[in-house]
Amino acid sequence: MESLQAQRARIGTMNRSRRREEADFGFNHVFRRVTSAATKLRFLGQVIALAFLVPAMLALKPTFGEPSTLLSPWLAKRARVFVVEDLTAIRAFNPQPERIQAMVDRGLEAVTGRNTVASAWRNLVSTQDVVGIKVFSSPGPTSGTRPAVVAAVVKSLLDTGFPAAQIVVWDKQIADLQRAGFLGFAERFGIRVAGSADEGYDEKTFYDTSLIGKLVWGDFEFGKKGEGVGRNSYVSKLVTKKITKIINVTPLLNHNLAGVSGNLFGLAFGSVDNILRFESGPQHLASAIPEIYALPELGDRVVLNIVDALICQYQGDEKMYLQYSAMLGQLRFSADPVALDVLSIDELNRQRQLAKIPPVIPNFQIYTNASQLELGVSDFRGIDLIKGP
Repeated sequence: MESLQAQRARIGTMNRSRRREEADFGFNHVFRRVTSAATKLRFLGQVIALAFLVPAMLALKPTFGEPSTLLSPWLAKRARVFVVEDLTAIRAFNPQPERIQAMVDRGLEAVTGRNTVASAWRNLVSTQDVVGIKVFSSPGPTSGTRPAVVAAVVKSLLDTGFPAAQIVVWDKQIADLQRAGFLGFAERFGIRVAGSADEGYDEKTFYDTSLIGKLVWGDFEFGKKGEGVGRNSYVSKLVTKKITKIINVTPLLNHNLAGVSGNLFGLAFGSVDNILRFESGPQHLASAIPEIYALPELGDRVVLNIVDALICQYQGDEKMYLQYSAMLGQLRFSADPVALDVLSIDELNRQRQLAKIPPVIPNFQIYTNASQLELGVSDFRGIDLIKGP
């Protein structure tokens, strides 16, 4: 059987080859590059099939209870997502810390299958680990990852006796963390708060692609000249040198390019430099996000993903728009980042429907590519949604 590492290398090679063929993306350009009539017909057939397939996939719902007998043949496993709901945990868009603490503890027990919070944490981390709690802070404290949720995670971990000095709350920019209200955690809990960009980048650990980026200040190769400059996205030293386990805590917030500001997007683009190049076309984004997440220094260190679904903001991208928000009072827990992300996309479109706003067709290829890399389950039929008390 082909190893996971070999599969990832094979798919990465396929995707990089495709990117070279589509470096100047656009339907007309790609179509002109296809030389034979038969290949053109196959290409047209694939485009038409995708046009029907993506909306159909979004219409599917996760299953409850017994596994479906209609699973796609490539699904090797099922994903389990645990939902903890408390409508009193959010009032007038203000989180209620006491209620949230209980939700976090219940979710930890559910996702690990343990009957105490302490044993749940022992199942995820050891006292030799440095735990990095990755947040999405740029939208601020209301629409981004909410500090009350992260505080509950930190407190729960500290209550087990885990050393405060081995906990890091982090995002890409320290300025975003400050505006969102996370810097005070250092004094409040005795932990560290850090920006991955401020820690510098590891010249030995990077994501390589033929797509050349326009480097900006802060990128590792900014100001350098020469062949190959701009091909790499370097991973932050915070991740490669300091953090050994990652807990992703992301908001239920739409993203105009990725569909949701979720687990895959947040960790991948929050950990590396030279990312502007991937926003030049949907196929670049669809390849880069899962392939960066699949780097061993990133994806292999993730032990838990939590979606902060206290509030669902279905319009506005990284700006706060409470008029396009719904209070769900939920936290969602899973080891599977892909399943959480596709469920979030489904919820965002459900809320748009309720608000009588046109649905958005996301770049779902991000999540099908992630499944091919065995990062998780993107087929709704392979997801068990388990609602707790």
